[in-house]
Amino acid sequence: MNRQILVLFIPIIALSIPVVAIVMASLVKMARIKADNARLSLSNPETDARVAALEDDVASLRRELSETQERLDFTERLLAQRPEPKQLEK
Repeated sequence: MNRQILVLFIPIIALSIPVVAIVMASLVKMARIKADNARLSLSNPETDARVAALEDDVASLRRELSETQERLDFTERLLAQRPEPKQLEK
């Protein structure tokens, strides 16, 4: 192999090692976080209760939002039916 080509590979390899190390460290952290979350969700019945309570809250908020949207639609329809007031003539 030509010596100039080898000289070009040295910085490429030197710069790629830290990049690979950073990527691998991130993958390891992600795997640990997933394992911790799986362990916590399986072993903690309190979490199930909290999730159920949050689901109930979200359902309640959705109902309230639906009612609010219906009221807004009704108001828009009423305003659209009302004739525009006549301009005052000068």
